[in-house]
Amino acid sequence: MGDIAFGFQAAPASDVHKSDQALYREVMQDCALGQKLGYDAAWLLEHHFSDYYPTPSPLLFMAHIAAAFPDLSLGTSVLVLPWYHPLRLAEEIAMLNSMTNGTLHLGIGRGTARMEYDAYNVDMNEARARFAECYRIVEKGLSGEPFTHDGPFWKIDKPIKLRPDPTTKKVNFYGAIGSPASAEVMGDLGVAPICLSTFPDKLLSKILERWRARAGAAATNAILPISVKMFIADTDEEARDLGRRFYPPYFDLQCTHYESDANPWADIPEYQDFSRMFANLRKLTDPSELGPFMDSNLVGSPETICRRIDQLAALGFNYFMVSSATPGTPLELRQHMMTRFAQEVCPRYSSAMRAVRAA
Repeated sequence: MGDIAFGFQAAPASDVHKSDQALYREVMQDCALGQKLGYDAAWLLEHHFSDYYPTPSPLLFMAHIAAAFPDLSLGTSVLVLPWYHPLRLAEEIAMLNSMTNGTLHLGIGRGTARMEYDAYNVDMNEARARFAECYRIVEKGLSGEPFTHDGPFWKIDKPIKLRPDPTTKKVNFYGAIGSPASAEVMGDLGVAPICLSTFPDKLLSKILERWRARAGAAATNAILPISVKMFIADTDEEARDLGRRFYPPYFDLQCTHYESDANPWADIPEYQDFSRMFANLRKLTDPSELGPFMDSNLVGSPETICRRIDQLAALGFNYFMVSSATPGTPLELRQHMMTRFAQEVCPRYSSAMRAVRAA
């Protein structure tokens, strides 16, 4: 098994007793701790118009983090490309990349919440095509060369070149995968997949297989991230008690944000996979239904967590984006678990974190 890298989700975990500004300050505290513990990167989410992780501008927040922690790598999980003008997005990525010494790991996707699409007046039936075209324009811009573009959604007639010069440091892109079909789309774009550990292992294996078949040279030595939820404790039962306490409110926020009870994707052909995936989301607000979810994530004692990491690594994943920033989870508990995971689990897999631990 090769070396594994570990990042952490830097997310404002919604709390009715705290302002958004207070939640953002807590994210900065997580970043300070994450850098000290040797995590590779802080990963941010993009969501709009709800209490479900209120981070509408990950790149803006990342610039703020970069000013305080310039050596910390930064990631997104994910930027929703159909909502952006690709030229503006490419400029902001180039500018952010010039402001930090760390690596930018940019997860990109097409988004799932219909109410966000409606608010931005973007047709979800165009999501996949807009996503692909936006990425192609960003890719051209970040090449550092003058370029034009002629597509169904955007046209750039006169050659333009991005400023600042974007070629000084590579930006890593990853495409959010919701199905094997999405894996093929990302493979055709030459973008590595970013997956969720809640998918069945057989499906994860199929996703990686179909991606590799289409990705060609891009599959060689690729960073393959997976997003995992983490609660660590002395025993499995203690960790699962934490999950039964904090995951139901998280899934309730998710149901509200995605309007999953109303199945808003029923009439959108490109989203039929999501329609099936979210059909049973509401049941996860019941603590008694959380067993399979916790089994697929990193919930348990250090030994149990290592067994799950071994399983996912055996499938091919070599970058774990770990989240204990679940809505309502106190900062002190979250940071205790970040610390324990970094000290007791990560050094078994990461030479970088072994060095930090030894120091």
